[in-house]
Amino acid sequence: MASETRQIQPTGLARRLVVDKLLSEQQAQSASMEAARKRQPFVQYLVQEKLVDSHNIAVSAALEFGIPLLDLDAVDLMSLPSNLVDEKLIRKHRVLPLHRRGNRLFIAVSDPTNDQALDEIRFNTGNATDAILVEESKLSIAIDKVLEAQDTTMSEIMDSDLDNIDISSDDDMDQAGDGSDLNIDDAPVVKYVNKVLVDAITASASDVHFEPYEKSFRVRFRQDGILREIANPPLGIAARLVARLKVMSRMNIAERRVPQDGRIKLKLSRSRDIDFRVNTLPTLHGEKVVLRILDANAANVGIDMLGMNQKQKEDFLECIGRPYGMVLVTGPTGSGKTVTLYSALNILNKPDINISTVEDPVEIQVPGINQVNMNQKTGLTFAAALRAFLRQDPDIVMVGEIRDLETAEIAVKAAQTGHLVLSTLHTNDAPQALTRLANMGIPPFNIASSVLLIMAQRLARRLCLHCREVDNVPREALLEEGFGEDEIAEGVTIYKPVGCERCVNGYKGRVGVYQVIKVSEEMGRLIMEGGNSLQLADRAESEGYTDLRRSGLQKVKLGLTSLQELNRITKD
Repeated sequence: MASETRQIQPTGLARRLVVDKLLSEQQAQSASMEAARKRQPFVQYLVQEKLVDSHNIAVSAALEFGIPLLDLDAVDLMSLPSNLVDEKLIRKHRVLPLHRRGNRLFIAVSDPTNDQALDEIRFNTGNATDAILVEESKLSIAIDKVLEAQDTTMSEIMDSDLDNIDISSDDDMDQAGDGSDLNIDDAPVVKYVNKVLVDAITASASDVHFEPYEKSFRVRFRQDGILREIANPPLGIAARLVARLKVMSRMNIAERRVPQDGRIKLKLSRSRDIDFRVNTLPTLHGEKVVLRILDANAANVGIDMLGMNQKQKEDFLECIGRPYGMVLVTGPTGSGKTVTLYSALNILNKPDINISTVEDPVEIQVPGINQVNMNQKTGLTFAAALRAFLRQDPDIVMVGEIRDLETAEIAVKAAQTGHLVLSTLHTNDAPQALTRLANMGIPPFNIASSVLLIMAQRLARRLCLHCREVDNVPREALLEEGFGEDEIAEGVTIYKPVGCERCVNGYKGRVGVYQVIKVSEEMGRLIMEGGNSLQLADRAESEGYTDLRRSGLQKVKLGLTSLQELNRITKD
């Protein structure tokens, strides 16, 4: 009888649970036998039958076997390595890969006695395996979440419409390297990339960012000027996604050490195709890829849709209608300068007019306009192209940006010799554009005699008309924001963003905020006298021209945007 008792005494983890008074000897023996009969892991059986709490089992097992204990609640499941261990092994042995360091793979387990799991993983991956103890209940949830996320990302996106998308490239670069090790033609990867690009177009995004990090990979869209995270693909497919994008844009997929540029044309239907300008950048954890969506329809926005008030629109149209002179548009990157200039060119684009443009690069392709891509490597700079234009009998010339004295001198000379010149400068407001030209080395007399109009602009997010709400701003706050006493006395209704299914955080689309200044005789005299930007701004105000802030406040009064948005785009 004593011999039989010794035979049925529990061992290993079961014995430890008895010692810790979490199970009786009879319960431990019965559970061991039942788990074996069902071919179920001992720990899983205990938790499933609610015989012992999952946390208590983990603590006891850690003490018994000397294995480190980890709380899975503190782990970012989406950053765990993917595709290292086959899904069948994960589900069969109820384990989860946590981290790989060199050739050692750390595996989350709830049953430290399951040596078979570690042996199979070691054999299949070629990596040494180390067990990390976790709670059974949390492990079950984690496995389901991780595998479900991977399935959603790579399987449920297989929309049949994506099969009909035609992809071509305008870039004539030859791709090098076979890329076979990256599985760039893997159907799920191809369809995932196509879906992201189509989603970006549907969401009216201007840019798409594919960004690799040490423990994660994310995709972001820039919508209405603001970046938003929209997806976190498994880190294990990052290299394949980047390789796919490089193949689509005809880049060298074997070169990962230097930035590359390319172009993708996505043909959505017979009547609609979208161009993407693609750039790669080597980072610490892989290549970041940014795609700029080039929408040809932007050139057809129309002057009335830009957001100028009646006086600003009249001044702008009057100046671009002149036979010679210079019109300058200023503002930071992404403020809509190119769209404004192309809206003007679209008005001027007629069969009897010769229009040439040089840009870095051409973003909007328009029939009837001679467009040139700047190429620094071949010596085709803004200045070189501008010189060539002047020998091609031009009527109107558009220069993407005046960056240096040489370009500025040629542009001013062209404006003085019977050509209309449109260009951009990077300054904060319109008066600073005039002093910027002077600082470059252009004589004040040439500035005063060539510049017709300067326009500074920003893009503010439009409030969603379906969900905006009245914002009860105190009178003192309105005064501080720049509203006048008379405006407040008449009554100012201000709206704030709310957010609904039709918009993004209360905003949908953007509207331009402009400062438009025509260079009058008095202003020209002040320029020739060496006046600074503050004096020019005061002169402009005395002539009735509003600055960016005042122009933005008018948009707020009209309910087009919010005070918060105006403060974001007109920070001093």
